[in-house]
Amino acid sequence: MSILRTMIWVVLTAALVVFATANWIPVTVTIWPGQVLETKLPVLILAAFLIGSVPMWIALRTTRWSMKRRLDASERQAADLRALANRPVEVVPAPTPVKDVTPSPTPTDLFSTDKP
Repeated sequence: MSILRTMIWVVLTAALVVFATANWIPVTVTIWPGQVLETKLPVLILAAFLIGSVPMWIALRTTRWSMKRRLDASERQAADLRALANRPVEVVPAPTPVKDVTPSPTPTDLFSTDKP
């Protein structure tokens, strides 16, 4: 697979070199009134290509960086949940129910007048 990729890059580079040598003529570019730039045509085409592609390349890199951070956070969370699920479970005996023992009323409590 890498041989095929290398062959494609070699053919592309050769085509660009042939194009550049065939079109190596000076061109005049007016940047703004009073500012004129004289350059070769392949250099102008390369500059236009870079001006168009660099912002999209930066956007791609920032998106990949953001997605990588989100994926790493998700993988850490999944690893934590896996570790939590695989931990040994302690068996705790159920507490014995406590009988509700209320004191029985004494005869003095039944006839006292202090009750509301």
